[in-house]
Amino acid sequence: MKKLLLFLFITASIKFLWAHPPEAPLTSNATLNTVTVFRSGAELNHSANASLKSGSNELVIEGLSSYVNINSIQVNCPSAVTILGVEFSNNYLGEEAISPALKLLKDSAETIKNEILKINVWINTSNDLISILNNNKEVKGANANLSVAELDKLVKFYEAKSIEVQNRLISYNHKKIKLQQNLDKVNTQIQEEQKKNTKSGGRLILQLFSAMPGNYDFKISYISQNAYWVPYYDIKAENIKSPLKFIYKAKISQTTGIDWKKVKMSISTATPSALGNAPVLSTWFLGFIDPIHTMNMNLKKQNSIQSFADDSKALSEVVVTSAVKVRGAASVSGSNEPLYIVNGNIISKEDFSKITPEAIKSTEVLKRENATAIYGSAAVNGAVVVTLKDGLEDFITVSETELDLSYDIDIPFDVPTNGKAQIASLKEMEVPSTYKYYAVPKLSRDAYLLAEVANWQTLNLLPGEANIIFEGTYIGKSFIDPSSTNDTLNLTLGVDKRVVIKKEKLVDFSSVKFIGTNKVQNMLYEISVKNNKKETIQLLLKDQFPISTHKDIEVQQTESSGGAVNIETGVVSWKISIASGQVDKKRIGYSVKYPKGKRINL
Repeated sequence: MKKLLLFLFITASIKFLWAHPPEAPLTSNATLNTVTVFRSGAELNHSANASLKSGSNELVIEGLSSYVNINSIQVNCPSAVTILGVEFSNNYLGEEAISPALKLLKDSAETIKNEILKINVWINTSNDLISILNNNKEVKGANANLSVAELDKLVKFYEAKSIEVQNRLISYNHKKIKLQQNLDKVNTQIQEEQKKNTKSGGRLILQLFSAMPGNYDFKISYISQNAYWVPYYDIKAENIKSPLKFIYKAKISQTTGIDWKKVKMSISTATPSALGNAPVLSTWFLGFIDPIHTMNMNLKKQNSIQSFADDSKALSEVVVTSAVKVRGAASVSGSNEPLYIVNGNIISKEDFSKITPEAIKSTEVLKRENATAIYGSAAVNGAVVVTLKDGLEDFITVSETELDLSYDIDIPFDVPTNGKAQIASLKEMEVPSTYKYYAVPKLSRDAYLLAEVANWQTLNLLPGEANIIFEGTYIGKSFIDPSSTNDTLNLTLGVDKRVVIKKEKLVDFSSVKFIGTNKVQNMLYEISVKNNKKETIQLLLKDQFPISTHKDIEVQQTESSGGAVNIETGVVSWKISIASGQVDKKRIGYSVKYPKGKRINL
């Protein structure tokens, strides 16, 4: 009886479920709209749309990144919809997106494989023909009584056929080798493409309650750690009389699994913190410090490259303005069309309608009186005067807060999810600078051109590499370290071979003497600088005296040619001006006394 009741219950349940199947959840694909890239991580903002019924709904939003900080997920919806629950998951059963480049490579590999198969058929056929020829080349049986003429004809036939098949076989093998090499290259490139993160299987499952049926928009934002940007710079100078041009750039990389296509992007200098707590001071304990280490650090600072000028120069900075939306022609009085002026040129209404709003810098609507006063009777119905953006600064809006800087790029941007750096130019600045030459002949015979920038802290620089371009020529790379405490930033612009540096020992004025148990060495060097340039140059020249570290070693400075001597470091500096074609000479001399049985590192 119990088994019968159980059977009837199961049968009834199956009939009920068959008649009332569970309702499938709604699905919607998310569209990526904006991205804010941080020094580490990025905030992605999506939009989605779904038609909800009155009451409870389950909505699955597909197309999100698989690499999401779950705690950062935020979902916004209209007030008529209440979010009852949010769940993030990855759809591992979904098909992995294949890029057009990868599909093309796979198609090419398949084509090459087919060609190799055809070649193998021809190779096998040729080998079979050779085998047949080899098996039938003996003259025996019925052919043993062939005449000389017939035998000669048979030999020539075998020879011709053998050569033909052998040459064909060589050609096929050569083609096969080439095809196999191409296939190996394509397969290697396929492996490289497959390393790219193209798994966009992230999805949100929302439990919703809708007060009324309707079509509703949803906004989803979250942070993914699989993205970052690195600052770097192009520093250009036309000549030693022009200001430096700083071009602030960002290298953006991302492997979020989603190609960022035509998105509005912001670059932020902030780094999202996983901790939301404010910092708390701990006890500050005083203790003894290492005086030797402190002295060495101070000496290092004192031996930095000096500035020629003591006064600080203010930096002029390009001001980046935000875009202004175009007002329509309806704002112009009159029923007829106004005159459209773009960058001073008259264009048609059709051409005016094709202008991208993001490319417009400013718009001015002139009424009839003002328009005709400027453009004549053609502007009797008024005029719409538009100025287009011109240059990088017009497309970048800089927002500064107490914590960070943000660069908003108005131009839609593409960053594929391949981990390769995409370069975005953020800002251009012209910076007044002082140019000087710098030489240390003890270490190098070259003269280095330096650009000296004062008040560089106002540039809001971040640590990064810089490409140095001088007089249109790439010089090399430098590194900008904003953590430096110097008031002046010195940038090396390269070696100038037209400034010749030479240091030589003056033998007639150098000697070695023995006084009792001591040995005295007198050294005198002459440094000559020749300016082969067409203009006068300013040069900072450096050398050094030795410093004694032992009581038995005595050092006496005998000659410095008026240079400024740092007593603690022994560094002597000359700030000299050399006219075109002239030679300037400086001398440095010293005397060292030490026990004659000892050796020192002179």
